[in-house]
Amino acid sequence: MSETSSSANSLFLNTSPGRLFLLAALPGAISMLASSLYGLLDGIFVGQSLGETAFASLNLAFPFVIINFSLADLIGVGSAVPISINLGMKKDREANNVFSCAVLMIILTGAAIGAFLYATAPFLIGFLGAEGLLKDYAVQYMRVYAVCSPVTTIVFAMDNYLRICGKIRMSMWLNIFMSVLTGVLEFTFLFIFRWGIWGAALATCSGMIVCASIALYPLLRGRLQLRFCRPKFSLALIQKIIACGSPNFLNNIAGRITSIIMNIVLLDMGGAGAVTIYGILMYVGDTVQPLLYGVCDSLQPAVGYNWGAKQYGRVQAIERYCFTAGAAISIAASAFMFLFPAQLVALFGDNSDPAFMESAVLAMRLFCSGYLIRWYSFASQSYMLAVERPVPAAMISVSTALIFPVILILLLRPAGLNAIWLNQPGTCLLAALLAAVLMRRFAGEMKRLNAGEKERG
Repeated sequence: MSETSSSANSLFLNTSPGRLFLLAALPGAISMLASSLYGLLDGIFVGQSLGETAFASLNLAFPFVIINFSLADLIGVGSAVPISINLGMKKDREANNVFSCAVLMIILTGAAIGAFLYATAPFLIGFLGAEGLLKDYAVQYMRVYAVCSPVTTIVFAMDNYLRICGKIRMSMWLNIFMSVLTGVLEFTFLFIFRWGIWGAALATCSGMIVCASIALYPLLRGRLQLRFCRPKFSLALIQKIIACGSPNFLNNIAGRITSIIMNIVLLDMGGAGAVTIYGILMYVGDTVQPLLYGVCDSLQPAVGYNWGAKQYGRVQAIERYCFTAGAAISIAASAFMFLFPAQLVALFGDNSDPAFMESAVLAMRLFCSGYLIRWYSFASQSYMLAVERPVPAAMISVSTALIFPVILILLLRPAGLNAIWLNQPGTCLLAALLAAVLMRRFAGEMKRLNAGEKERG
């Protein structure tokens, strides 16, 4: 066994669950916080330097950008689960093959989807109802991401692969560096060079390319546990990657479809101002979501490794920390949004319009209540995914991101614009109830597995 393999084995199998949480989840949360803060700065920089129209156009284009990255995330997350489980079962050759195939799939997919988005950007943005300068800005923003897609989409998968290799701190520092670099570049492009909204997209893509190159370097040199090999594709391998990655992918895709539907409804009900408020809510919410993702996702390699090694008691112990930390993050975020809504809204643009501020503050206070219970369905979905239960994970994912929100849009729209802001809390409540039912079913299976583990011991 190599030194790096032994190190990962010791970290995931022999470290106490509490210490493992501190070593893995906290760096994961910090790295995701850094990424989310850059996302927040992105919106602030665009709103402050280019104005409300540019900010609204960014929010119209961004769902399509995320859909592109979601395909890479599908492959990255979908490959990370079988890689971790194979390593736990001491099948290093199989793990390396999954890794090599996944990287090639991400690059090819990024090139294909990027070309499609570049060609169809005017049609897609026009389909939303955008016209004039609003449409022009959104197309510019979207096309920069499309051109850079083949070399940027790999960055998210690299984060998973570094953690699998036990390089948790490297993953954290790389995420922090990417956030700082992209923030500096965006400030330079927008406030010093006075470039348009395409400069904001170029700054982000440039930071991603630099950090993807840094992450790939030790893997290409063969210095980590995962190593590139001649990829051997099979239908079963592709199906497993898609199955394991589908919950996250469906969540991202479904969430962006919901955003597109919401933008269409808001443009019709309240114009660009309503879209701007929704964008602010999404930016603030996207600051909390990565923290939950960082805590839960950073422990997935450890959960998968222990699941492959049949250490079911450790799996449950690790997951208890995920649920507890998720609850603490969500409740604290909800309280902060409720207490300081005006200050958060003012970060993104002109706060001199009293009517706009009143509407935005009310929207923020209604929106934030959903985070009191958002953590439960999020942690449940992550748990199901880590132990190769993609069907219940996908059920939670799609219901949370698409089914429940669309149903509530239809039910709440007749009640007016303010009722629309209750979509998030209603969705979170329904998702928590669904997750509770699925977790109750899984609890019976875990009892049987724990009994078998005790007999073997």
